[in-house]
Amino acid sequence: MPAATKPTADKPAIRTDWLSKTLAGLLLGLSLALIASGLLMARLDGMPLPVSGQLAMWLVPPVWLLVLSLVYFFRSGLRAWAWLLAANALALGLWWWLR
Repeated sequence: MPAATKPTADKPAIRTDWLSKTLAGLLLGLSLALIASGLLMARLDGMPLPVSGQLAMWLVPPVWLLVLSLVYFFRSGLRAWAWLLAANALALGLWWWLR
């Protein structure tokens, strides 16, 4: 095992806030992706429903996975929850305003 990947006594291999960050990314990332899909549907009024529905449907996985992968850059799980809750509230407000 290389020296850079060895867990030390003061820095464990698995950090305790990873569960909180993962749950924030899974739950709030999914809701953010669904809201982004709704925002896209609100902007695609003139497009036929089968096309716009497919676009909105296929937007969900990339946004969700992007949020899930970026959530580990937060300093703590609490910050991840707070920032993602704020992003969800902002996106939901924007969706409500565009309807």
